[in-house]
Amino acid sequence: MRTATIQIRKANEALEAARAGFLSAWESGEYAGEHFSFESPAALFRVLTPKRWELIECLQKIGPTGVRALARALGRDVKRVHADASAMIGIGMIEKTPEGKLMVPFAEIRADFVMRPAA
Repeated sequence: MRTATIQIRKANEALEAARAGFLSAWESGEYAGEHFSFESPAALFRVLTPKRWELIECLQKIGPTGVRALARALGRDVKRVHADASAMIGIGMIEKTPEGKLMVPFAEIRADFVMRPAA
């Protein structure tokens, strides 16, 4: 089962966590999941907009599908769905099947971050 974890971390923290995760997976030979790190909540919400979250949820529910069918399922314009899907493919949250259909490769997506005042 592939899992994704969305985190808010400073760039140096994200790099160190990625390094440690890679070394752990390399040594154990076990899948450690995939991580998507963002510098701030603002950066996260610029990329994962409400429409893109909706797109991901819909794909998880209906499974691999084409852009036009996805746009129909969402009640949205094909051009906008295509743009949002392309953005999500760009960061790795959505993949294309060999047949060219869109899919979310994760059985589970987790958000892991803590909000606290800036120092």
